[in-house]
Amino acid sequence: MKTATTHNFHVPLPEPVYNRLRDLAQRQHRPATQLAKQAVEYWLEEQERLAVHEEIAAYAAQQAGSVDDLDEELESASLEHLDNSEPCP
Repeated sequence: MKTATTHNFHVPLPEPVYNRLRDLAQRQHRPATQLAKQAVEYWLEEQERLAVHEEIAAYAAQQAGSVDDLDEELESASLEHLDNSEPCP
């Protein structure tokens, strides 16, 4: 089984950030590099989600009022369904 290739990436951190990362790693009994890697992965995933959201919003704005806009019958049916549904507790 082939393992994934990894690359080292040097990131200079201001001392307060470095100290917070080191302290958190000690409290969690985990390597600081593992926490930093997870933080970068999380940030990248959020950026990808944001990009998709922005693309969808741009498409929706571009199509608003066109023939590709929301079907009026479907919109009416969904509003009727919401009116007939029970309120959330």
